[in-house]
Amino acid sequence: MCGITGVLSFESTPDLGLITQMLSRLPHRGPDGSGIYRDPHVALGHARLAIIDVAGGAQPMSNRDGSVWVTFNGEIFNYVELRQELTALGHQFTTASDTEVIVHAWEQWQEGCFERFNGQWALAIWERDRERLVLSRDRCGVRPLYFTRHGGRLLFASEVKALFADPQVPREFDRVGLAEAMTFWSTVAPRTVFAGIQQLPPGHVSIIDRGGQRTFPYWQLQFPPRGEEEPQDFEQNVRDLRERVIEAVRVRFERSDVPVGAYLSGGLDSAITAAVIARYTDAPLQTFSLRFADSDYDEGSFQSVMAQRLGTEHHHLTVHAHDIGEAFPTVVRHTEAPILRAAPAPMLLLSGLARERGFKVVVTGEGADEVFAGYDIFREARLRQFIARNPDSEVRARGLELLYPWLGRSPGQSPAFAREFFSQRLDPADPAFSHRTRWDTTSKLLGMTMPHPDQDSDVAATLLERMPPEHSQWDPLSRAQWLEMVTLLPGYILSSQGDRMLMANSVEGRFPFLDRDVVDLANRLPARHKLLGLNEKHILKEAFKDLLPDEILNRPKQPYRAPDAASFFDGSSATWVDEMVDSDLVSAAGVFEPRYVAALVAKCRRTGGVRMSNTDNMRITAVLSTQLIYHQFIEGDGSSEQDRPPAPPMTVVDLVTAS
Repeated sequence: MCGITGVLSFESTPDLGLITQMLSRLPHRGPDGSGIYRDPHVALGHARLAIIDVAGGAQPMSNRDGSVWVTFNGEIFNYVELRQELTALGHQFTTASDTEVIVHAWEQWQEGCFERFNGQWALAIWERDRERLVLSRDRCGVRPLYFTRHGGRLLFASEVKALFADPQVPREFDRVGLAEAMTFWSTVAPRTVFAGIQQLPPGHVSIIDRGGQRTFPYWQLQFPPRGEEEPQDFEQNVRDLRERVIEAVRVRFERSDVPVGAYLSGGLDSAITAAVIARYTDAPLQTFSLRFADSDYDEGSFQSVMAQRLGTEHHHLTVHAHDIGEAFPTVVRHTEAPILRAAPAPMLLLSGLARERGFKVVVTGEGADEVFAGYDIFREARLRQFIARNPDSEVRARGLELLYPWLGRSPGQSPAFAREFFSQRLDPADPAFSHRTRWDTTSKLLGMTMPHPDQDSDVAATLLERMPPEHSQWDPLSRAQWLEMVTLLPGYILSSQGDRMLMANSVEGRFPFLDRDVVDLANRLPARHKLLGLNEKHILKEAFKDLLPDEILNRPKQPYRAPDAASFFDGSSATWVDEMVDSDLVSAAGVFEPRYVAALVAKCRRTGGVRMSNTDNMRITAVLSTQLIYHQFIEGDGSSEQDRPPAPPMTVVDLVTAS
């Protein structure tokens, strides 16, 4: 992975000092080298994490005559096959990098090239002769790409902090973006929590020239009409899925010029990826896991079972609540968005462990829950649909007791409360039927915020307006998956908890379950192949049951979690907590009502943050992360003492001074 930056202006020559300063905000994304290209209208910057063609893959990179330039963050995993195809078409290559494949693919197919890429990327292509800038982002949103327009210029970068290196770019909250974050757990592209700053949506291309900017999808999330799926044999689908997942894992493990490790959480998904590596590749495998001092969150016994079965060289890190509290300001500086859970913090510490052990790349299991219906929210929706057919049935309501077996306050312990809670909004025709309970719970955070006209907008209604018209023909599970893959997956799982926590320690994550061919197959499957009754990820379990021990295959689904309020009020919290909840700073930020914050903080101090309700845990984490965002990015400018000049070797192609 890498960091990319750029400035486009048709009115003035981009400043070389600015693009250099933008790169200095991204040293964590590119510690192995850097480069700049500039001509009278554009400046492109690149901070490199060298993984493929370490010696020859420096960027920005051009075609043979210098008319096309690219700065690229990511990996095109099918670059070997594309290179062969392009060579047969007459293209000549001078490096072994996937970056050069992008340049030639653009020359050959223009924007049609993105449909051919199987990978994870955010990139910018500059056509010098046509004076045209092209931005593109991968299908699922693995890699980030932000941009803003100001003063007749367009600035883009892998992270917002690089945009704020320009002191002319305004720094203020976007209140609708905040409302999205406090409803969906994340903003929804193109919106961010910063006014005037957008993110390119996953699966989209944006072309900017003198005539303006047009943005359009090259890929869209689609599902077959309900009842009109092609006749599908389950056993054949199992075989096809196994083949595609094995290939997705293999290329992500083998196509690298540096060592690749694997995360091992103790759950099904990472167990499958690690098992495939062990069975179908020849390289020795090293695995990395998180342990928790608090047994409520620890999955160490399952991790040990899998590591021993595979014979991996296993490393683990035990995290205490105070570790999370200490790391949290750094976490938020990298998320660049409010977060409602402290779970990203241990992931930051885990990537640090991988880097300390000499790994720049890890394979992980993210994406399987969204693609194969693994989350409890899908099981919950299935039960609520069952109840909706006869809301007065006591027998049907008893099914709720099967939900969230891992939760200390599970529905099984409070069946009356569970029935009342989950029986709300029982309208199966509602396209957001699956997510209403989560959104209603999360949006209670908005009750703590200061009144603001923009924040009163109905963000849920706006999101539903963006659903494809054909969603009414989809089965309920497909609609639920669409909502999850547009909101939580790119905005939280792959960003706040994924790319940002990995790249903070200069580690690239690779996600086989988000492989193009795996996702395309999964989206064509009938719902019953993914969620059979309440058996989540049914087809995935069947496809790899021979590689997994029973302890992993048959364990109840348990999501990754970490202590929230207890991490900040365990008696050893850093002074930053007091600073962020100071009434003057809360008032200055203008997001939360100071009296509500004071009451919540007092409650946390009384309890030490222990056994707080789900809502209060989200509230305090949202308050602290939002206050940190204000302090670091709005009151500040996103800079840090960790910023440093672009990494050597530094290459500069400057056509302005050369002329």
